[in-house]
Amino acid sequence: MTDRDSLVAALTALSVDATSPDGTVTATVNTDGVLTRLHLSDAVAGLSPAELAASVLATYAAAQRESAQRTAALLAPLGTAGYVMDRLRWRAGFSPVTAAPADAPPADAPPADDLPSPDGAYVRNRSSDAPPPPAPSTPPTDDDWYDRGVRSDSAW
Repeated sequence: MTDRDSLVAALTALSVDATSPDGTVTATVNTDGVLTRLHLSDAVAGLSPAELAASVLATYAAAQRESAQRTAALLAPLGTAGYVMDRLRWRAGFSPVTAAPADAPPADAPPADDLPSPDGAYVRNRSSDAPPPPAPSTPPTDDDWYDRGVRSDSAW
């Protein structure tokens, strides 16, 4: 088997398990950090939804970090520069925010321009905008565009 084949086989076989400190959540991820298995013990019945969500997120992130470190170790002989290694370094250092501190002030409301419309869509209804200007009666000549250039046309 060639070095390339063995590297591909090792990356394909890579799987990382992480378990929460209390043992209620176990997450398994592949080399890309994609969740492939999630196991919840019977003890999750005693957790609140927020506690369970925080535990799942923290455990998943721990598995992703370990996966990124192992993947980077496998790819290190190829070099440590480039986009893939940058993404692996980011994944290895990622730590999600699982809950806001109790004494944290409430977040400011987003600007009105960023709020969705009442129907939940972010697309602006342009049907009430002014109609486009009427087409010229004669086709434009090259001289018509000499001073302005094509990009100053509103169609661009």
